[in-house]
Amino acid sequence: MEAADFMPSEAVIAGIRKDIEAYEARRASTYRRVRWRVPLFVGPVLVFVALVAWLFNKVADPNEQWFSTPHVFLYIGGFVFAAILYFQAMTPATRLQQSFRDTLLPMIFGFVRDVRYQHGVRPNSFDRLPTETVGAFNRQSFDDIIAGRYEDFPFELYEAKLTVGSGKSEQTVFKGVVVAFETVEPFPGILVAARKAGKVVGFFRSMFSGKLQELASGVPELDATYEFRTDNLDAARPLVTGRLASALTWLGETWPHDQARVALNGSDGFLLMPRSKDFFELPDISVPIDYQSHIAPMIADLGAMLATASLVRKVGAPDEAAG
Repeated sequence: MEAADFMPSEAVIAGIRKDIEAYEARRASTYRRVRWRVPLFVGPVLVFVALVAWLFNKVADPNEQWFSTPHVFLYIGGFVFAAILYFQAMTPATRLQQSFRDTLLPMIFGFVRDVRYQHGVRPNSFDRLPTETVGAFNRQSFDDIIAGRYEDFPFELYEAKLTVGSGKSEQTVFKGVVVAFETVEPFPGILVAARKAGKVVGFFRSMFSGKLQELASGVPELDATYEFRTDNLDAARPLVTGRLASALTWLGETWPHDQARVALNGSDGFLLMPRSKDFFELPDISVPIDYQSHIAPMIADLGAMLATASLVRKVGAPDEAAG
């Protein structure tokens, strides 16, 4: 299994380079436009706030100048209004980057059949993801979503952020890329390989994980970092001690960003790849797009994800199907 087997062809890469050239022509002109829009939109607000603050000082007590209640409300109102105008001034840049992403992502996935791109909607497969893979969460958000079929299997790849709590107590339980795919052989139940929890978290996870039981792979390095849980021990044991252990070992060598997670739920397979930054993130509008610096790493990560998904989907298949 090699990630290079899942990379786009030279023809697709050449098309991406041409699209980058077209984007660069528009990016340069849009950046010049934004450079004068920002001061034009925000500048008058700052001048107005400074002028009104000076007038307040004329009638305010000397001890309250610059920090009286009217001043505070003026500063807050001015800041909010300036922020709104700033985002309006940046609208051309935001629209250009999103339109480029709309064009670029399907091109990167040019080797995928029936490719479909969406942004900011709930993925179809998300409701089938076992919650034990990430733990409890009460909020979720989604960014870029790609769906299609590679070789003989359909998949859905999307960016997700899952959090629990709210306000200052909010915690992120997962942020990264989820690859959902159809397995070669359905698993008769649920099998999860998740990040090993601490004693306290593990205690509560055991209380609320329902019928899922824990088992070990027999590989010390994996058992030290992964927690394997299932509701079907007899079916899970040969996978956890066999092909799934091999897949996770290979994954640890090819995905250096953070510890990935795997879940099987019937015919649905899930590969969760944590990333602290947006996977499909483009540089600021002021920075020229460079294929080697910005696009090639994204394609390499994509190849690693699809290669791993292809490997994991075969863990429960007969030997002839997995070969």
